[in-house]
Amino acid sequence: MSQTDFEAATIIPLDNVDPALVEALLDSAFEPERRTRTAYKVREGVECLGGLSFAALDAQDMLVGTIQCWPVALTTPEGRAHPMIMVGPVAVLPGHQGMGYGKALMSASMAGIDDRAPLPQVMIGDPAYYGRFWGFSNAGTAGWDLPGPFERHRLLVRCPNAAVLPEHGMLGPWVR
Repeated sequence: MSQTDFEAATIIPLDNVDPALVEALLDSAFEPERRTRTAYKVREGVECLGGLSFAALDAQDMLVGTIQCWPVALTTPEGRAHPMIMVGPVAVLPGHQGMGYGKALMSASMAGIDDRAPLPQVMIGDPAYYGRFWGFSNAGTAGWDLPGPFERHRLLVRCPNAAVLPEHGMLGPWVR
């Protein structure tokens, strides 16, 4: 794919895409066993946030990538839930990875968060990459747990005021 083709890419709201196509793309990007991953347990039973979830179409209007964001909460040992936004999965078809689609999807999603009252964003990802472009960090997440196995250094958070974040807690779906 040439740079010209990427420039013709279109980012659209994910709810404009057939859910079966999204599932097929996720299977291609992550394998069908993806549903057994810990991230799925964190967001189990909640719907993705439509205003922060997007799809990328290539120059031929083919679906090549998606990003979904989810309502989750970090619940302290005392039982207080701190709402957050879980970012991901960021998925790009294998033949289109490394072409900037994932970065465009992340940028669109992060731009949709209202700076006047942003909820902290959390994700499981590469600290160097997500830290460099969007300010995610694993500083402050060492005492957080997930409902399954995970690589602790990959649990990242982005928050304009990290002092509001609890030191300890369990991340899970935010059910109000």
